[in-house]
Amino acid sequence: MSKSELYSTGLNMRREVLGREYVDAGLAASDDFMMGFQDAVTELAWGYSWSRPGLDRRTRLVLTLGILAGLGRYDELGIYAQGAVRNGVTVDEIKEILIHVASYCGTPAGRQSFLAVHAALFGDRD
Repeated sequence: MSKSELYSTGLNMRREVLGREYVDAGLAASDDFMMGFQDAVTELAWGYSWSRPGLDRRTRLVLTLGILAGLGRYDELGIYAQGAVRNGVTVDEIKEILIHVASYCGTPAGRQSFLAVHAALFGDRD
């Protein structure tokens, strides 16, 4: 089966948001089993959802940071924080997003979100 137009659009969007090196390394490390997931997420999330015209990329990143933080998906949160900065969201804006998450999702979610983003953007320093 050939790759769809949604896949191609999604792969381009994914690389632009998360960085070519990160995306390509993930694809290269995927065996046949994991490529099923890679193909699905590239087509559905990136080709369909992220590529729709209704919201700009920056707004989608702000929403995604809040959603990931609220859901406790801290590994993903760090990746998307880097992508957010790459696409024009400032570190101060990310801090405000995480304060908002702490207010609505609780301080444990807020603390873990701050730690994950801090590690992703500044390394392991305190």
